[in-house]
Amino acid sequence: MRKIVIAGNWKMNKTVAESVKLATDVVAAAQGIRSVVVIIAPTYLALAKVAEVVQGSNVKLAAQDVHWENQGAFTGKVSADMLKEIGVEYVIIGHSEQRTYFGETDATVNKKVRKVQSLDMTPIICIGETLAERKDGRLESVLTTQVNGAYEGLAADDALRTIIAYEPVWAIGTGVTASDDEAQQAHAFVRSLLAIRYGEDVAQSISIQYGGSMKPENAAGLLAQTDIDGGLIGGAALKADSFLGIVTPGESISK
Repeated sequence: MRKIVIAGNWKMNKTVAESVKLATDVVAAAQGIRSVVVIIAPTYLALAKVAEVVQGSNVKLAAQDVHWENQGAFTGKVSADMLKEIGVEYVIIGHSEQRTYFGETDATVNKKVRKVQSLDMTPIICIGETLAERKDGRLESVLTTQVNGAYEGLAADDALRTIIAYEPVWAIGTGVTASDDEAQQAHAFVRSLLAIRYGEDVAQSISIQYGGSMKPENAAGLLAQTDIDGGLIGGAALKADSFLGIVTPGESISK
């Protein structure tokens, strides 16, 4: 049975003190949540302090990125063992902003996935098309390339230890959301790609989140779709009440 996974990606928002306050509010609000995996991803600077806040709670900690090497001359980067040491359990990999602004490729996504899994952390693998790619009829080819690139060389057992976040780039931070049907169709296609690589049983066991302006007003409709297993939340995750307004509908949904 797939889990509903709701992750708050705080991006480059919140000072350390503000992050501790928000994490404290999320932990308090999420106390009654049992069926949904609740994850928050503060900035690197805030991770250690937020780790103290979530320790012993049902809120999990994620990092927003990672480097694939253990150590070395990679100014500004953070290694997987550094994240592991402070209690990080999940790592967002391949976000469209990393791809667009910082040179992320399918090959580096694959390296990061392997490194994170080698330390028993779970990668949240981001994929998604731009508006131009969708209009050009390239949705399926883009998603195929990204999925195959991310999972290159991964065995079925490794695939089962991943989460995918489908994020149409044109919907991230824009307030424009894919319709329930549009999102479901893309998710179903991604699951079909996993089935080709690993078989139907594995494909049906991997959680696929939706990202792209998910908010309390549209969460229930999106989460009710057959192949949508949660959300990777941006702006709506920056306040505990709006974040929990997305988490709560997932409590009654069983995949």
